[in-house]
Amino acid sequence: MTRPLRNPAALVTAGLLPPERLAGLERVAAQYAVAITPAMADLIDATDEADPIARQFLPSEAELVASPGESADPIGDDTHSPVEGIIHRYPDRCLLKITHTCAVYCRFCFRRETVGPGKGTLTPEALDAAFAYIAATPAIWEVIVTGGDPLVLSPRRLRSLMDRLAAIDHVKVVRFHTRVPAVEPERVTLELAAALRTEGLAVYVALHANHARELTLEARAACARLVDAGVPMISQTVLLAGVNDTPEVLAELMRAFVETRIKPYYLHHGDYAPGTGHLRKSLGEGRDLMKALRGNLSGLAQPTYVLDIPGGHGKVPVGPDYVGDEQVEDPWGQAHTYPPR
Repeated sequence: MTRPLRNPAALVTAGLLPPERLAGLERVAAQYAVAITPAMADLIDATDEADPIARQFLPSEAELVASPGESADPIGDDTHSPVEGIIHRYPDRCLLKITHTCAVYCRFCFRRETVGPGKGTLTPEALDAAFAYIAATPAIWEVIVTGGDPLVLSPRRLRSLMDRLAAIDHVKVVRFHTRVPAVEPERVTLELAAALRTEGLAVYVALHANHARELTLEARAACARLVDAGVPMISQTVLLAGVNDTPEVLAELMRAFVETRIKPYYLHHGDYAPGTGHLRKSLGEGRDLMKALRGNLSGLAQPTYVLDIPGGHGKVPVGPDYVGDEQVEDPWGQAHTYPPR
């Protein structure tokens, strides 16, 4: 296979889904975008219904089942959008959603109502307005370029973006959020890596991956092209039922990041996006997972477990607590006396 699979019929033809599910999955695809790159399709074990790669990318009839609390805007982006394409929730940083297109469409995406084919990129007029907002807001120190997936853009478009950001004196840091190095590693060329480097700006790439199998040799080579070009990388992961919800699987992923020279950054609790209840874990389960990692996994490989509070109230760490009243618990669950001051 050389092209992405973009509809349930193509997934059935490729042998990734059984024909008898086609009608139901077409209803899912009519509501939420579908796309799987060759790199990810090649990793899927179609004989295993619990395959962790399949659970992330293959559509499921369960997506048509609504759960209490789910919302088309689960983290309140719209509340903090002063102009199209900008989310300004925290004083010193803003999101720039430059495109609504992705290389793959994750079945748990919290922006699944706004991304997909035909949604395109910001118009030139909207992009000008977004840059004008950033330029007129001196508190913005960091711009987080997201979407969609910004690395689906050409090196020429990325270079133009970086030049415009570099021209704004108070912007010092640019961060790209992407899945591309893992799901479409051939897109990460030396030209693309060079386009991200701009004098006067510190540039970071945050890779979203949820299972160690996503970090193939090709993906690791793509990441190396970025890191060797002087672009540091950090990670983002979403806690997902049946994908990475055991200490062993999560530890393997975090070690794989570090081996690839990617610093584990965030483990996100699943957002209340529509039709994602079958992939969501409880906060208690997530906290237990993080507790199991502490003491058994290098500090270099420890992510911060975070929750985006529904309604646009911001992101907070929700990891386990170790300190009580004049006691502290060690990584293995034993309590020890510790003076209050």
